[in-house]
Amino acid sequence: MPDFGYTVSHTSGRARRGQLTTAHGTVETPVFMPVGTAATVKGMTSDGVACTGAEILLANTYHLMLRPGAERVGKLGGLHEFMNWRRPILTDSGGFQIMSLTDLRQLDDKGVEFRSHIDGAKFILTPERSVEIQHLLDSTITMVLDECTAHGVDEAAAADSMHLSMRWADRCREAFERRPGYGLFGIVQGSVFPNLRIESAAALTDIGFDGYAVGGLAVGEGQDKMFSVLDVTVPALPASHPRYLMGVGTPADIIGAVQRGIDMFDCVLPTRSGRTGQAFTRRGPLNIRNARHAEDPRPLDPDSDYPHVGGVSRAYLHHLFKAKEMLGPILLTLNNLHYYQELMDGIRGAIEAGQLDEFATAFHEEQARGDFDPI
Repeated sequence: MPDFGYTVSHTSGRARRGQLTTAHGTVETPVFMPVGTAATVKGMTSDGVACTGAEILLANTYHLMLRPGAERVGKLGGLHEFMNWRRPILTDSGGFQIMSLTDLRQLDDKGVEFRSHIDGAKFILTPERSVEIQHLLDSTITMVLDECTAHGVDEAAAADSMHLSMRWADRCREAFERRPGYGLFGIVQGSVFPNLRIESAAALTDIGFDGYAVGGLAVGEGQDKMFSVLDVTVPALPASHPRYLMGVGTPADIIGAVQRGIDMFDCVLPTRSGRTGQAFTRRGPLNIRNARHAEDPRPLDPDSDYPHVGGVSRAYLHHLFKAKEMLGPILLTLNNLHYYQELMDGIRGAIEAGQLDEFATAFHEEQARGDFDPI
């Protein structure tokens, strides 16, 4: 079985084109990971997700520990067997969901005690238990347990939160069972304060991880502030390891973050948007529920050759959503996942050619043109 590792083959500015080698296959980077929170990308089969070009998925510790339970998934062969996905899986540690979904919680150095948002049952999640759960799930990439610092806190509160996450990260590293092809990622915290981000990156580097994530962004700070945090954080991370920006984001967010040296992304945006009627195209997003699509025979994106959606008209998709037919959200989810994977493929090609800045300029110009000419 291959060792877990990352190699850079090309650069364009600060952007990197690379390969992430794991026990479950090689991932081409920069990469976008569709979100399969509860061991499913909503409305999709695993084969369907693979057909969009996805090479790695994200699942979530918090949701799977509550239902069906990590021990049950472990007995059934782990997530790869359970959800019939044979390629790599990254699992978020559950910290963000505990902070955002649960009202009754107590946080201290030991870990976090909380009540399930499903039935109110009490749980205690420590760094050691988070790593154990992800081991039972057979996660290819395990994330350390951290506290996702709330947006808008002052520097003192952000420092306390970050220092707690660093202590937890150290314990996660001690608890992680080394296996060929499996990795553990640390998570940089520190809110929007550059000195805290640099301190956090240094602390994680001293502990030593297989990859490094930037957490606590895309929580309300805005794109400019997010990019400024990346500008100081990414150079402080080891160049020999993959860098993962958690929970981001829009196509423009992704391109800007790749330009700053980020290699991995996840976000619910393409699937959530697909379920609510928003389609991503080369000319920007469109709302298929809009009445102007009711008699439009054109495909969503005439420039796309994706066979699963390319032959379906906007009028038909509009009808499916108005009739509340489940096929509508499924088709838009397919379209959006393919769009994101095609975007990443374009980014990788641009880095190989040393022309990512030119790619970014062309992308923004095309998006600014808006929807296609009226019929």
